[in-house]
Amino acid sequence: MENGNLTGDFLLSKLAEAKIHFERALDCKHTEFDDLYPYMIEHPQFFWYKRYVAWSELLTIVKLCRELSVEWQVQFSAQQNEYIEKRVMSSKVLDYWFETNDSKEHVS
Repeated sequence: MENGNLTGDFLLSKLAEAKIHFERALDCKHTEFDDLYPYMIEHPQFFWYKRYVAWSELLTIVKLCRELSVEWQVQFSAQQNEYIEKRVMSSKVLDYWFETNDSKEHVS
């Protein structure tokens, strides 16, 4: 049972990291991805790709949480949970992930 708690704690920490990574990508802030592909900053499609990579990472960790019965939903708002359940990174996700565009919830 102790190993299960370690796995759950590990996945939840990775989920928190993935959420921050996605939110930083949404806000066009520096992420680890920028360090891996610094030449892409010069290309306009870079930000779309960067967001897609971060979204894919988030969905992958959510999938692992589900498979291992780790409660992941509490780290997200109801609206964010709905976006994750739909799995599609639509313009709605990009525009309303933070609930409103003028909120101060964006990551620093």
